Amino acid sequence: MLPKKKEHPSEKSGLHPRNKHRERYNFKALIKSCPELAPFVRLNDYQDESIDFSNPEAVLLLNKALLKHFYRIDHWTIPPGYLCPPIPGRADYIHHIAELLGSKSEGKIPTGKHVKCLDIGVGANAIYPIIGHIEYDWSFVGTDVEPIALQSAAIIVEKNTSLKGSIELRLQKKSTDIFKGILQKDERFDLTLCNPPFHTSLQEAQAGTLRKLSNLKGKRITKATLNFGGKTKELWCEGGEEKFIHTMIVQSKEFSTSCFWFSTLVSKSSHLKKIYATLAAASALEVKTITMSQGNKTSRLVAWTFLTPAQQAAWVNIRWNKK
Repeated sequence: MLPKKKEHPSEKSGLHPRNKHRERYNFKALIKSCPELAPFVRLNDYQDESIDFSNPEAVLLLNKALLKHFYRIDHWTIPPGYLCPPIPGRADYIHHIAELLGSKSEGKIPTGKHVKCLDIGVGANAIYPIIGHIEYDWSFVGTDVEPIALQSAAIIVEKNTSLKGSIELRLQKKSTDIFKGILQKDERFDLTLCNPPFHTSLQEAQAGTLRKLSNLKGKRITKATLNFGGKTKELWCEGGEEKFIHTMIVQSKEFSTSCFWFSTLVSKSSHLKKIYATLAAASALEVKTITMSQGNKTSRLVAWTFLTPAQQAAWVNIRWNKK
């Protein structure tokens, strides 16, 4: 006997109201946008159309279809093994940080190429610049320590006319630096974004992958195949997420007047206490924490600024109130 068909809510209410991915995937429409996806769509145990999310090729093509259907991105691919991001969650970050910008401008979200964003760890997929530019017409600088990742991102930008001239890519030559060597003299950014390496070691990253695959398959998996990909530097660094964010906060102090809002994704709520302590020690003047949820997964973004209210008002007037 087949399992009873699941009843699903019409919308994923946990996602931001402007997120294009609140409704369940319409695979017929996605296949029309990306015919390559068709062979990977099947009925699951509950008789719903889906893909095998443990299959890296299926996940890659789903992303390709989503970007074509919702964001008019005609060319998007990444080298084997590189991180294939969950697009609904990445879009949520963009929409929530846009709200944060708007909160300083009488609720009006600043749009246009003069709004400049820095994506720390842009990766081979360039997902934050794609969504941020298509949704709000922002311009981006994407940085990474991996030359191959930047080459992939550059191909995506070059082959999509909607992205040309709005996304610049810069190699971070020193892996221990985050802003130094990237921010140029007198350069200003309205916000920074980051999806930091999560794990503390390769072994921890592999164990996490096995747990995720076992949950997807409903049985114990002993061989790691990264369904969402991820090269070493994308998945882990010494000290993991907590240490990376600590370093980012400490180093952001040096560029306190170069950026309005610094921000980062924080996957583990247990890291927040130390993050807040580091922000206090760095003398951040304002800190915001925004909770985001997608299905059973909850994450949050933490944003901070060193600008005084007077500096913030001047920034908005000079940079965002352009006609």
